[in-house]
Amino acid sequence: MPFLLFIMAWSGEHRAFVVEEFINNGGSPITTQRAFCIRFALNRRDPITDSKTIHNWVKNFRQTSSALKRKSTGRPRTATGLENVAAVRTSIEQSPRRSARKHAAALHLSDRSVWRILHQELKIHPYKIMVTKELFPRDFETRTTLCRDLLRNIPRTDVLLFTDEAHFHLSGTVNKQNFRYWSEHNLQELHQQLLYSPKVTVWCAIFASGVWGPYFFEEDGATVTVTSNRYCNVLEHFFGQN
Repeated sequence: MPFLLFIMAWSGEHRAFVVEEFINNGGSPITTQRAFCIRFALNRRDPITDSKTIHNWVKNFRQTSSALKRKSTGRPRTATGLENVAAVRTSIEQSPRRSARKHAAALHLSDRSVWRILHQELKIHPYKIMVTKELFPRDFETRTTLCRDLLRNIPRTDVLLFTDEAHFHLSGTVNKQNFRYWSEHNLQELHQQLLYSPKVTVWCAIFASGVWGPYFFEEDGATVTVTSNRYCNVLEHFFGQN
């Protein structure tokens, strides 16, 4: 019978039942787990104590005559103390684009402590940067006009073909999948990249019958701009008179 394990706080009632059931059934963790599910009406995906936890609770009961968790006798945890919280806040304000791992290394704190401070104490989130092309004032009107024309002129047909081209840049660019900036609020930060940076342009199409492509927009081994004539040549190449 599989069980999904979670780290969670168990109550004294949970612990007492486990200890009593374990002793009564002769020391079987599996039988104890099954009885635990029945007693607390758990399903297969609910959290359940594992075998190691059961043995620890029984050991604790035999040593202390109590099923409750023993209080720690060591020093209190100070990783998320006010001093470290202030240090992390200052570090984030000075370098909001630095990763949490690098902040932890710079502050000589563990990764887990920094993450706990960021999420639980400072309540900030690593927002993803949005990468957009550089737009000029006339581009907004042109794009709006194009969308309206498409809505008016799209034919009613049973054949739907999705086409697109992708630019694979040859120079370094921002990868928005692993680039974050830390902030209490989403600043909607943008990163503008050059429109004509060195790249390879690849075209592909997908429809009900399969995939057409890839097709590289290039002449004499060099990438060229996608124009209406070149795009028509691509369609003619793959679809012919159809």
